[in-house]
Amino acid sequence: MKQLKVLTNGIVNENPVLRLVLGMCPVLAVTTAVFNGIGMGIAATVVLIGSNLIISLINKIVPSEVRIPIYVVIIASFVTVVQMLIQAFSPELDKALGIFIPLIVVNCIILARAEAFASKNKPSASILDAIGMGIGFTIALVIISTFREVLGAGTFFGIKLFGEGFDPALIMILPPGGFLVLGLTIAAVNKLTAKKKS
Repeated sequence: MKQLKVLTNGIVNENPVLRLVLGMCPVLAVTTAVFNGIGMGIAATVVLIGSNLIISLINKIVPSEVRIPIYVVIIASFVTVVQMLIQAFSPELDKALGIFIPLIVVNCIILARAEAFASKNKPSASILDAIGMGIGFTIALVIISTFREVLGAGTFFGIKLFGEGFDPALIMILPPGGFLVLGLTIAAVNKLTAKKKS
């Protein structure tokens, strides 16, 4: 039961985007299309799993004075591997995500999970935490990018949804649209969770 709680924590209670409001830079930048959101979510999840596992394994031998630089090097190593895989197997995704793949290194979600969870827990729990946080991050990206792509371009996964008469709300694929959808999504999640508690 405890393992299930660790896994679902990042999806519901501590969703990195919708509850903790972490990692806003890629959330606002890449969510103009669902394909981009899924790609960023998977990339971040792979980095989370790898870095959480390694940090959990070495946490007892890492001196506390240098733990953050060591965590950053571990995270950067996984980001480099993920970026090379994306460049090799999905050049169009690499082009769409651009600089935001290398910036996963400084994504506060990844470093926060390394410091707050992986450095204090066993490898199995750290992997479950990473999977849960990664799924939660990906779900948030997909929700936001769905609204932005459908309303801003009239497409879903690049497939046209509406006829010739559809006039897309271009603001939705611009930064103000990202802030608007993010704010409304967070408000909806807060409203739903407040009802559950009462």
